[in-house]
Amino acid sequence: MKDLRACRKCHYITESDTCPICGGDTSKDWHGCIIIVDHKKSALAKKMNVSVNGRFALRVR
Repeated sequence: MKDLRACRKCHYITESDTCPICGGDTSKDWHGCIIIVDHKKSALAKKMNVSVNGRFALRVR
């Protein structure tokens, strides 16, 4: 298993070097994780501008 990385733009957590959601660069330097199960009903997803379900980092450098 590769190290998990987070997208610098949308904060999506993935194993690849580029984000499958927005195509942005990813970083190994991220902190905090939130899992969005239902982005349409989630207040946190709305605040983070998340439009898909998945794992997201709270902070990415």
